[in-house]
Amino acid sequence: MVSVCSNVVSSSTYRVSIGSQLVDLPLVPLSADLTLALLITVDMGVEFMRRAGEELAEILRPFDVDIVATVATMGIPVAIEVTRALGLDQYVILHKTPKIHLADAVSEKVRSITTDAEQRLLFDRARIPDVAGQRVAIVDDVISTGASTGTALRLLRSVGADVVAIGTLVTEASLWREALADDASRVHALGSIPIFRPGSDGSLIEDWHG
Repeated sequence: MVSVCSNVVSSSTYRVSIGSQLVDLPLVPLSADLTLALLITVDMGVEFMRRAGEELAEILRPFDVDIVATVATMGIPVAIEVTRALGLDQYVILHKTPKIHLADAVSEKVRSITTDAEQRLLFDRARIPDVAGQRVAIVDDVISTGASTGTALRLLRSVGADVVAIGTLVTEASLWREALADDASRVHALGSIPIFRPGSDGSLIEDWHG
């Protein structure tokens, strides 16, 4: 589905509700025919992330989550605040960048909408006991194509985790529904954003499919 951009505040920002908070996201061209509204969690401030984490935690609370998992890097502030709001202490991170403690990591291939090169998600084998047999909620900043989320699901399930819910600040367009298939029903979001295509007059058009 495509529509004229009704939430464009200026030529460079897009307004979206993320739970109870209204924010203006920068519009950044990814290519000649694709523009994204970027949510950069590390730039959003402590109070925004605290409130967003609390609101997402309330959505996830009925699933009796034992531990929260996320994909580095932008998902880390989400994981911290959701974990805190749920009254938990530990969370686990799936990394995209090799580190010294991940030399023998469990890994899965992943490709992101904002990254040309193929990457791998890496999970520290030392953290397997923290998720094996546990009720896990995957949280993230944005679910876009569903590639990272789907890879995280496969990796966590491969080490024995019971993924009971997926939480995100926003979903982007709707390609993620096809990518996640039956697991799309596990996704719970505080908001949604489209991707953007150029119109014939040079304006941006909202694309809710992708």
